[in-house]
Amino acid sequence: MRLKELLWRIAKMMETLNVPYMIIGGQSVAVHGEPRFTKDVDITVGVGLERLEDILDVAKEFQLLPLPEDPKSFAHRTLVLPLKDLKSGFRVDIIFSYTPYERQAIRRAIEINGVKYASVEDTIILKMVAGRPRDIEDVKTILLRNPERDEDYILRWLEEFSGVVGEDLADKYRKIKKEVEG
Repeated sequence: MRLKELLWRIAKMMETLNVPYMIIGGQSVAVHGEPRFTKDVDITVGVGLERLEDILDVAKEFQLLPLPEDPKSFAHRTLVLPLKDLKSGFRVDIIFSYTPYERQAIRRAIEINGVKYASVEDTIILKMVAGRPRDIEDVKTILLRNPERDEDYILRWLEEFSGVVGEDLADKYRKIKKEVEG
């Protein structure tokens, strides 16, 4: 119950700030694939660091405190603002987005019980880009549970990101899909 309440508070915080956002990572996988234990919440926000001060001010009101000693310097170095929820102890990472992909993904986010999550397709794309073994397993569970998805959208972005990560992500995705779906 603590996690649901935290997600709802995060949604209210973003609404208060008028900041577009989407929940990504393990919490998005829990919605689209196989739920698994994770004590963190990852949020991509559709604003840059120019809104950092606003986010820090409002986060306190929502009982989210910065983890780094100097959160402004940390965020400027990493584009991430790590927070700790005082009620649940969960870590909350706010990730500042600048890319056209992230902005588009936020616009495509789906709302469930008042909270916006990355779409099925964008959760797959983000997991493929991350590429760790756990991420690939997450992709497999998402594929099994979501036979209806926009394959053209997924492949277009995976091809785009292939050059960035130095690996043919579209081909890797096709192989995973074939393994899962037969």
